[in-house]
Amino acid sequence: MRLVLLGPPGAGKGTQAQRLVAKHGLLQLSTGEMLRAAVEAGTSIGMRAKEMMARGELVPDDVVVAIVSERIDEPDARKGFILDGFPRTVPQAHALDRMLKEKGLKLDAVIELKVDEAALLKRIKKRVAEMKARRETLREDDDPEVLRRRLLAYRDQTAPLAAYYQLESVLHSVDGMAPIPQVSSAIDRVLREALTKKAAARPRRADGAGRAQAGKTAKGSKTKAKTAKSGRSRAVGQKLARRKTGRGQRLTKRR
Repeated sequence: MRLVLLGPPGAGKGTQAQRLVAKHGLLQLSTGEMLRAAVEAGTSIGMRAKEMMARGELVPDDVVVAIVSERIDEPDARKGFILDGFPRTVPQAHALDRMLKEKGLKLDAVIELKVDEAALLKRIKKRVAEMKARRETLREDDDPEVLRRRLLAYRDQTAPLAAYYQLESVLHSVDGMAPIPQVSSAIDRVLREALTKKAAARPRRADGAGRAQAGKTAKGSKTKAKTAKSGRSRAVGQKLARRKTGRGQRLTKRR
């Protein structure tokens, strides 16, 4: 199962990704974590990314896709994966599709968690107030202004992915404002439908018994053909022998 979760910051993608990882044994792939791992491992792609980041440059799409490509080739990704934070733009989605196609793979579903941005801002403000009342340390993304900027960036860069994946017939929208159990149930329904559709589209193959029987039938046909050919050869030989014997008898009588 290969999935992409779409949705603005605060939509609950992380919560759902962790649940799907636990339920289906999928691998959650974060491009940020993969980049850091590649840099620490000193791979050729990681060193290239490190040089770019040291110069303050953004890591280009082809490097990110190459890192994703290497990661999904590892054994722990065989059951499938969930992409977290990638793709962020339509060009990145194109690059991802090309890479998967080269491997004979494709996405099973892209799940969009649809939320109301105004409600998200109210939610974050309420959470910040509660954390302050408990004298808890605030994170950077607990700032409503930071969230507002991230929502703007999502709207400009990532939201167009919904239209792209809609055209690819893999987009499924879920109400991200519903209670978490309802969101989880809706996602599970989407995945069941996607897997059923995938199974129906898969070309049918004969099972082991069918293939064995087909092999026996083919082998039997070949044996029959050989037997028939051998029988014809014997018949021809016997006929020629009779002719020779007949000619020998006629010559003997003449003498």
